[in-house]
Amino acid sequence: MRASARHILVTDEDLCQEIKVNIESGVDFSEMAAKHSVCPSGTRGGELGVFRRGMMVKEFDEVVFTRSLKIIHGPVQTAFGFHLIEITDRDVA
Repeated sequence: MRASARHILVTDEDLCQEIKVNIESGVDFSEMAAKHSVCPSGTRGGELGVFRRGMMVKEFDEVVFTRSLKIIHGPVQTAFGFHLIEITDRDVA
C-alpha cells in the first residue's frame, strides 16, 4: 500500500491546534507549513511525496493508512513532535 501526504511538524501541541484552526478557517496549508514546520518538508509546503506503509513512524503511519483523505488530521503526537497530516492520495498497490 502506498500513500502521499503533506504535514506540518511543530514541537508544541497548542501551536499545532492553533495552526489547524487557521487552516480550517481558510489559511493555506502550504503557507502554514513554510512558516511553522520544523521539518525540512516545510519548504515544500509540507509535501512528503509517495511512501509505503512502514516508512514513517507508527503513529504517523496509522493515520495515513487508515483515516479519510483530503482532511486535516491531528494533532498527532510522535517522538518528533506534533503533526498535522493531510492524506492526499492512497492506493492498494
